Amino acid sequence: MNSGDDDCRRISRRAAVSGAALALGAAAIATAVPEAAAQQKISQADAQYQGTPKGGQHCDGCINFQSPKTCKFVQGDISPGGWCQLFTPKS
Repeated sequence: MNSGDDDCRRISRRAAVSGAALALGAAAIATAVPEAAAQQKISQADAQYQGTPKGGQHCDGCINFQSPKTCKFVQGDISPGGWCQLFTPKS
């Protein structure tokens, strides 16, 4: 084996390690972006939120409602008796 073969192996190893580091970094960024996006809530106006129920639909019957007065997706105080277009009934 000559030193040229060792140089190729070192470069290949170095390239593999660099590639793995880049892949791990990209994976970390990919998981961080959806989490950050999920933390951003929409305005009450965009959700068409109203402080009164719509028919039998009301926030405290929605899977997105977080007692006592918040929503996973809508900004601000949310009335348990309110409603918005994101309403999804609890099962």
